[in-house]
Amino acid sequence: SSAWRLEHVSVVSGNNRISLVDLHAAGIKAGHRFEAKRKAYLSPRTVAFNVHGIRLAVHRMTGEIRILQSVHAADIGRLINPMQCRGQIDGAVAMGFGWALTENMVYDAGGKMVNPSLRNYRIPAIADVPHTDVFFADTYDTIGPLGAKSQGECAINPVAPAVANALAKATGVRFPSLPFTPDRIFAKLAFQP
Repeated sequence: SSAWRLEHVSVVSGNNRISLVDLHAAGIKAGHRFEAKRKAYLSPRTVAFNVHGIRLAVHRMTGEIRILQSVHAADIGRLINPMQCRGQIDGAVAMGFGWALTENMVYDAGGKMVNPSLRNYRIPAIADVPHTDVFFADTYDTIGPLGAKSQGECAINPVAPAVANALAKATGVRFPSLPFTPDRIFAKLAFQP
């Protein structure tokens, strides 16, 4: 009997061939347990880096924040699919603005969430998210596939800190918790000279 080898989406031995889908189904039916074995041990150097900058204005009487400029830069190694990478960053930045400015889970004294629906849990709509200028560093990762690094949602990480720093610069006050809602900003600024 010949050794089995993997060919595209089938396992082959001599003239015998079975698709991976059929092999998996037969294995499940026979009571076999499948697990994946890791083949790649990537260096932590393959992580992506993201930075975000914000210019904003604050209405001191209402606590309203207006984003004047939003800029994001990412080092994700070689840019393989620019449109998809831009979309990932736009989505992550929108989530970051939600985290920083609107999203707030509220719980009652018994620990039950009192705003579990989208009606009263404010995630940003497209109209709420300012345009962000996005830049990609022209780098090549020697470890990652095709010179790329992971992208995913890592662009969310610098958004709230950028908003917090811009808010502190605009008001001279550091706000200790998210989200930076108008009522929280007004309450803190009302006692400032």
